[in-house]
Amino acid sequence: MMKLPMPIAIYINAENSGDPEALAQCFAENSTVRDEGQTIDGLTAIKQWKAKTRKKYQHTIEPIAVDQKGGKTIVTNRLTGNFPGSPIELDFVFTLAGDKIVSLEILS
Repeated sequence: MMKLPMPIAIYINAENSGDPEALAQCFAENSTVRDEGQTIDGLTAIKQWKAKTRKKYQHTIEPIAVDQKGGKTIVTNRLTGNFPGSPIELDFVFTLAGDKIVSLEILS
């Protein structure tokens, strides 16, 4: 198991357990997510986005590499789920402030 910063480890566990409430433990109140060409602002909207993508794709994520670059933590994840081409590998670019995620960009 690779060593991930605590907020990112919590995020991945929340993803795989399907628990959108756990996202409050790892995202800052005013955080931003960029995914599939849209920007999701704020914790409430992020929880809704996560519940929607979970229902749509029924996916799990498995971290396979982690890198630090320019103050960001880049985690390469293998996503397996109900979508064409599964499994796929995507980079999740996290910006952390203290023990919270303030920004997440999912590169596809």
